[in-house]
Amino acid sequence: MGKTLLVTGSSGLIGSEVCVHFARELGFSVHGVDNNQRAVFFGPQGDTRWNQQRLQRELPGFNHHELDIRDRAGVLALVRDLKPSAIIHTAAQPSHDRAAAIPFDDFDTNATGTLNLLEAARQACPESPFVHMSTNKVYGDAPNRIALRELETRWDYADPAFSEGIPETFSIDQSKHSLFGASKVASDVMVQEYGRYFGMPTCCLRGGCLTGPNHSGVELHGFLSYLVRCNLEGREYRVFGYKGKQVRDNIHALDVARFMAAFVGAPRRGEVYNLGGGKPNSTSILEAFTITESLTGRKQSFTYVDQNREGDHICYYSDLRKMRAHFPGWDITQSLEETLRQIVEAWKSRS
Repeated sequence: MGKTLLVTGSSGLIGSEVCVHFARELGFSVHGVDNNQRAVFFGPQGDTRWNQQRLQRELPGFNHHELDIRDRAGVLALVRDLKPSAIIHTAAQPSHDRAAAIPFDDFDTNATGTLNLLEAARQACPESPFVHMSTNKVYGDAPNRIALRELETRWDYADPAFSEGIPETFSIDQSKHSLFGASKVASDVMVQEYGRYFGMPTCCLRGGCLTGPNHSGVELHGFLSYLVRCNLEGREYRVFGYKGKQVRDNIHALDVARFMAAFVGAPRRGEVYNLGGGKPNSTSILEAFTITESLTGRKQSFTYVDQNREGDHICYYSDLRKMRAHFPGWDITQSLEETLRQIVEAWKSRS
């Protein structure tokens, strides 16, 4: 019997990268679950069918399952039939702006959908590693309470305790999360609980800005991809508050997939990791404009909205020291500049 991987959200940025990496580099037989719900959440610009078709075309033996993770009976049946060697759960409603307009869809997808998968795994394959793509939004707006200093093009932490970024010990309680953040907290804690209570090999990856050339970036989700698209198409990018100096760390989807592979190879129970690009791969919006302009030769058109998004982080980058300690063979391989270069090339090839 060969190794079988089940990936939810397989047509999305991270899911598709995981499918390719595990199939080509690790020899897994890959089953993907996706129903193009991103197009429902974000409209035609969020459509991921092109990515599904790419996987079916380029990955021999890739199996696509048109299934909504909210379909409990369908999820239970699929996992029971497959009994996968590992499950990587990347499907989600990923926007905190969108969540406020569709609270039931958001919670049912993010929280209940995750529970459906966890319980299916417990019943059918409790020894199989379960990797959950969580989010840094589980910390809510609490990172905004850290003392900051304003630099010329970005905000940064003034408190030396956070010189390497936000650690996993940072509180997720008593802060404003957005409804999206709250639904992801529910799923995050449930994944930990199935690890601790039932002894299953599970982990939550609290991602920052996950990006790469296969991202269908839209204004409400997919910061760098959407910024590059605006630059290339000459459309106006809207900056929401904080003087455009708000900071995010960006991690290439390939480095996300590589960490997931490391965990599947040496799993732990109920673990949590802050999965981001770290300080070297952090950028403000203003700095991202400059790098993108240098790659495209086009001036970035933007307007400034003097109102930040609800619960938005002023400065956030991940402390990667726990990840490196637990998995010393893993590290960031794709720099911020290289990632942006790939995104530029990808959008050019699609136009």
